[in-house]
Amino acid sequence: MNGALSTATIVAALVLAVWYLVRTALDRAPDPIDLIAAVVLGVLTAVLVVVAVAGLFDGARPADTGTFAGYLVTTAGLVPTAVILAKMEPTRWGNLILGVGCLVLPVLVLRLQQIASVTVA
Repeated sequence: MNGALSTATIVAALVLAVWYLVRTALDRAPDPIDLIAAVVLGVLTAVLVVVAVAGLFDGARPADTGTFAGYLVTTAGLVPTAVILAKMEPTRWGNLILGVGCLVLPVLVLRLQQIASVTVA
């Protein structure tokens, strides 16, 4: 997995998580800028997932390919699901949904890196 891309994804997710959780504490509903920021994070995550899938074809596969694939699917679907749920919840809880999604994403990315580091030649 690409270290710089993973780091950028983690940092962006954590910064957005703080932003969304502060907006939740201020009793603010998600506005279009919040949703656009989440979509941009989703695009960054999609690029990370594509790079990870491409890495599966370079010869070195993770020792547990099934688990790796499960984490890839979860990582790819997390942010879009959070955006959809936040749009359905036009109160402060929509920002909480986005914030929690952004807190879960770094854990998924770190776990992907951990699984990818144990390879079978």
